[in-house]
Amino acid sequence: MKDLFYRFIKRTADIFAAVLAFLLFWWVFIVIAVAVKREDGGKVFFAHKRVGLHGKEIYIYKFRTMRENAPPPEMIFTPEQLAVYRTEYKVDDDPRITKTGKFLRKTSLDELPQLWNVLKGDMSLVGPRPLVRSELDEHYGKDAAVLTSVRPGLTGYWQAYARNDVGYADGKRRQMELWYVTNRSLWTDIKIFGKTIGRVLSGKGAK
Repeated sequence: MKDLFYRFIKRTADIFAAVLAFLLFWWVFIVIAVAVKREDGGKVFFAHKRVGLHGKEIYIYKFRTMRENAPPPEMIFTPEQLAVYRTEYKVDDDPRITKTGKFLRKTSLDELPQLWNVLKGDMSLVGPRPLVRSELDEHYGKDAAVLTSVRPGLTGYWQAYARNDVGYADGKRRQMELWYVTNRSLWTDIKIFGKTIGRVLSGKGAK
């Protein structure tokens, strides 16, 4: 009963917050869309396949931050960058990212379109970050079902308290994401959401 109440309140809060955000910040979407389009004339949005609740494949939406038709990492990364990318799925100073994209990533504004994922029910405001299938299999193994037993989040425990300062190499990101799944509560979600706002405003840990 307690878990049912938690899931009901959380889903209600997700819908309310997503609708309110769209109503208040529609103009931000327009400004960003114009900036992305003006830089190189490419598509404004980017859809990427991830793993959602119970292992279901979903497409999450972002403002495009990479150059249109950017080459694969193997063609432009140094061996050192490629090694980091294959573990963390991102690198510092990625040459594929546009000037506008760097700002959007630094401020996490590229994630705003995922409010649509929240409204659809693919994601929640707070939860583990949605992963690509190879990332999930490689780093979570037998615990993949545990991680995907909850909706992935627009933000989460790892993102709020560590973000890109903590990765997979030492196992801490995995540990933090799984900790959230087994310790989630309304109060935990509220603290994570509040911490996320502070971290985004400071830009700490962004790549």
